[in-house]
Amino acid sequence: MLPPVSVLIPNWNGASRLKTLFRSLQGQEPIEEIIVIDNGSTDSSRAVASAAGARVIAVDRNEGFAPAVNRGVKSARGHWLAVINNDVELEPGWLKALLSSALARPAWFATGKLLDRARPSHIDGTFDAVCRGGTAWRCGSGRPDGPAFNIETQIQFAPFTAVLLKKELFGRVGLLDERFESYLEDVDFGLRCARFGLSGVYVPSAIAYHQGSATLGRWHADSVRRISRNQLLLVSKHIGRYGWPVFVAQGLWGLVALRHGAAWPWLKGKLDGRRLIRQTTEQPPSDLSEVFIRSERQIKDLQRETGFDLYWKLYFALT
Repeated sequence: MLPPVSVLIPNWNGASRLKTLFRSLQGQEPIEEIIVIDNGSTDSSRAVASAAGARVIAVDRNEGFAPAVNRGVKSARGHWLAVINNDVELEPGWLKALLSSALARPAWFATGKLLDRARPSHIDGTFDAVCRGGTAWRCGSGRPDGPAFNIETQIQFAPFTAVLLKKELFGRVGLLDERFESYLEDVDFGLRCARFGLSGVYVPSAIAYHQGSATLGRWHADSVRRISRNQLLLVSKHIGRYGWPVFVAQGLWGLVALRHGAAWPWLKGKLDGRRLIRQTTEQPPSDLSEVFIRSERQIKDLQRETGFDLYWKLYFALT
């Protein structure tokens, strides 16, 4: 018999997307409860959630993704927690596939294959990997689905877009770092898990569809600013020094932002990051060099197998 699962859905003005997600949750098992953490929505999100039988945690303002998840974790009753974005649609059996694989290994967390809702033949994301320069890749993003993404494997980084986690994990490593607000909080969480030797599993048979950046847009100025800021926070927490790979990775990401007309938000994010780091006192980073090396090798191997993006081609050429 499978243990009960609490489903946590952070939400901000996503009423129409919630309806799609709730339909796909019907028949998923074993769900004990559904909790919607609503970040001050001004649309009908709370009414939609209540009508679907979800418990609503109402927040007065949009505090960000990480604080919303933390509220849900503290309130949840289940021994396992499924965190799902409001712009995700699940295939039947998604939850059972993740839970069964996590229990069989055993693993502390599990994530499945996310396909692009607009192009279901293409990957939106699988699991994450991070380089020595502090930037991350959602492995497979934008590529046609294929054999490289059909292998169940042990992973260190699970996107919180749609993920299953043992609730006890948060007692071991702590809640999400709310300074991240949104973006890269899941990579930070994976690195903290690595300090304790806790890992997860990627389950390609657990399939879901993701709209992708449905709330603000992929290159929205606020998204770029937060990612840029959080990249520095990630470096400060887990790398601790600004060596050559960091300068290369951060600089190349700035050029990508420039190409998308977002150079100023990128620069503002770096300035915000420096201020945030100066205001807080971090513990000296644990030696996670082997974790970064393995993860970077994973990026290189997958890029080589499925075709190099220009960003990663330049990164590996320069480092």
